[in-house]
Amino acid sequence: MYPADLKYSKDHEWIRVTGDTGRVGITDYAQQQLGDVVYIELPEAGRIFKQGEQFGSVESVKAVSDLFCPVSGQVVEVNSSLSERPEAVNQNAHDAWMIVMQLSDPNEMSALLDSDAYGELVS
Repeated sequence: MYPADLKYSKDHEWIRVTGDTGRVGITDYAQQQLGDVVYIELPEAGRIFKQGEQFGSVESVKAVSDLFCPVSGQVVEVNSSLSERPEAVNQNAHDAWMIVMQLSDPNEMSALLDSDAYGELVS
């Protein structure tokens, strides 16, 4: 149910790390809880965030939910297509990445959950 190549935060974000960068998005569980996503606010490239710091928000027909960085680092890319098609998060949450981060401390990955542990968290 939750892809094994991702790591998960208890705040319901995922990260897929390749080398020293990671793509970040929200989990399928999070998008189900939110309902139909209508707006996504994301930071500009170049911004630096600490692990657990808010980097944006997702607005749905039900609520507005904050987005939190699963790791510390600098935003090197933003998925601007989500501003025009925020519903992509509902269609495939684990492909609809939001930001790409340059990791400043790869050791922080050890604080994240694997797919089995995340599945247990949300069940």
